[in-house]
Amino acid sequence: MRVHKATFAAALVVAAGLSLTACGPNDDTGTDQAKPTAAAPVTAAPTKAATGGSAGSAGTAGTAGTGGTAPSGKATAGGTGATDGGKAGGKCRTDDLTITAVDRTIDGDADRTVVVELKNHSGHDCSLTGYAGVDLKTNAGSLSAQRSGEPVVAGVVKNGKSTFFGISYPNNTSGGSGVKITGLVVTPPDETHSVTLPWPGAGSLPVTDGSGSPVKIGPMGSAGQGGQ
Repeated sequence: MRVHKATFAAALVVAAGLSLTACGPNDDTGTDQAKPTAAAPVTAAPTKAATGGSAGSAGTAGTAGTGGTAPSGKATAGGTGATDGGKAGGKCRTDDLTITAVDRTIDGDADRTVVVELKNHSGHDCSLTGYAGVDLKTNAGSLSAQRSGEPVVAGVVKNGKSTFFGISYPNNTSGGSGVKITGLVVTPPDETHSVTLPWPGAGSLPVTDGSGSPVKIGPMGSAGQGGQ
């Protein structure tokens, strides 16, 4: 009996050792699987979209957009065109004016005088500055008037109002028929369109030696409604 008990006890010890040996690896494997595995650090390669050069390009595009203010400056310049087009403050055109002429000779004057009126009927104010072109139509051909040399003063003619200038010419006291005047041609300053009017003054000019025109004109505003 003592032998059998010892053998049995030894068998139990061996069995227990085998059991522990079998369970050990399984427990370690389970423990390793439960622990999180640390991920290896990853370094991302820089892309073109993230580089400073690309961002700078986008910024440049934004700056170019600011240049959109240029059209507004251009629009302001389209307003300068309004003045040239004859709006308020622009030049009076021939079609803007009613042009007439009357005799305004004052008794006792050495020279005779015709006053030309230019009335603004355009519907807006306009400027009329300088000397008009004046030609007398005669039986001997066209005779151009000479400027008197009076200083030019800038002037604006309000709608419905007038400005005047004078034409002076010598009285024919020669006793002869002289040069017969048949008409008056007036061209406003800075214009090419003329108006032909009946001549309201004396019927003739004295014959001259051809050294120059005896007819003189003043600038715009140099004569009034009642004469010079």
